[in-house]
Amino acid sequence: MVKHAKVFRNGRNRAIRIPVEFDFPGDDVTITKQGRRIIIEPVEPKMDLLEWLKTIEPWDEEFPDIDEGLLPPDDVEL
Repeated sequence: MVKHAKVFRNGRNRAIRIPVEFDFPGDDVTITKQGRRIIIEPVEPKMDLLEWLKTIEPWDEEFPDIDEGLLPPDDVEL
Protein backbone atom coordinates (compact mmCIF):
# COMPACT_ATOMS: atom_id res chain seq x y z
CA MET A 1 0.00 0.00 0.00
CA VAL A 2 1.32 3.46 -0.91
CA LYS A 3 -0.06 6.68 0.49
CA HIS A 4 1.19 10.28 0.22
CA ALA A 5 1.81 12.36 3.34
CA LYS A 6 2.83 15.98 3.88
CA VAL A 7 6.09 16.92 5.58
CA PHE A 8 5.87 19.83 8.04
CA ARG A 9 8.10 21.66 10.51
CA ASN A 10 7.93 20.92 14.23
CA GLY A 11 10.40 23.33 15.80
CA ARG A 12 13.78 22.59 14.21
CA ASN A 13 12.68 19.11 13.10
CA ARG A 14 10.75 17.91 10.07
CA ALA A 15 7.84 15.58 10.75
CA ILE A 16 5.11 13.63 8.99
CA ARG A 17 1.67 12.53 10.10
CA ILE A 18 1.25 8.78 9.84
CA PRO A 19 -2.07 7.92 8.14
CA VAL A 20 -4.41 5.76 10.21
CA GLU A 21 -4.00 2.88 7.73
CA PHE A 22 -0.35 2.63 8.81
CA ASP A 23 -0.98 2.92 12.55
CA PHE A 24 0.99 0.68 14.91
CA PRO A 25 0.98 0.04 18.66
CA GLY A 26 3.35 1.91 20.94
CA ASP A 27 5.20 5.20 20.77
CA ASP A 28 8.73 4.10 19.84
CA VAL A 29 10.17 3.60 16.35
CA THR A 30 13.55 3.01 14.76
CA ILE A 31 14.50 5.11 11.76
CA THR A 32 16.91 3.77 9.12
CA LYS A 33 18.18 5.53 6.03
CA GLN A 34 19.00 3.38 2.97
CA GLY A 35 20.02 5.55 0.06
CA ARG A 36 17.09 7.92 -0.47
CA ARG A 37 14.67 5.77 1.52
CA ILE A 38 13.79 6.46 5.15
CA ILE A 39 12.40 3.36 6.85
CA ILE A 40 10.33 3.76 10.02
CA GLU A 41 9.70 0.57 12.00
CA PRO A 42 7.80 0.23 15.29
CA VAL A 43 9.78 -1.08 18.26
CA GLU A 44 8.15 -4.09 19.85
CA PRO A 45 7.04 -3.24 23.39
CA LYS A 46 9.18 -4.93 26.01
CA MET A 47 7.44 -7.53 28.11
CA ASP A 48 8.09 -7.36 31.85
CA LEU A 49 8.85 -10.49 33.87
CA LEU A 50 5.32 -10.94 35.24
CA GLU A 51 3.80 -10.71 31.76
CA TRP A 52 6.32 -13.26 30.46
CA LEU A 53 5.66 -15.66 33.36
CA LYS A 54 1.94 -15.61 32.48
CA THR A 55 2.75 -16.83 28.95
CA ILE A 56 4.84 -19.90 29.82
CA GLU A 57 3.48 -23.35 30.54
CA PRO A 58 3.82 -24.73 34.09
CA TRP A 59 6.70 -27.11 34.77
CA ASP A 60 5.72 -30.68 35.55
CA GLU A 61 9.25 -31.73 36.55
CA GLU A 62 10.65 -31.65 40.06
CA PHE A 63 13.57 -29.35 40.61
CA PRO A 64 16.81 -31.24 41.26
CA ASP A 65 18.32 -31.31 44.75
CA ILE A 66 21.29 -28.99 44.29
CA ASP A 67 22.80 -29.95 47.67
CA GLU A 68 22.98 -33.65 46.80
CA GLY A 69 26.51 -34.98 47.18
CA LEU A 70 27.86 -31.88 48.97
CA LEU A 71 29.49 -31.87 52.39
CA PRO A 72 27.44 -30.31 55.18
CA PRO A 73 28.20 -26.64 55.79
CA ASP A 74 30.59 -25.62 58.58
CA ASP A 75 29.17 -23.69 61.52
CA VAL A 76 30.51 -20.13 61.60
CA GLU A 77 30.50 -17.87 64.63
CA LEU A 78 29.95 -14.21 63.90
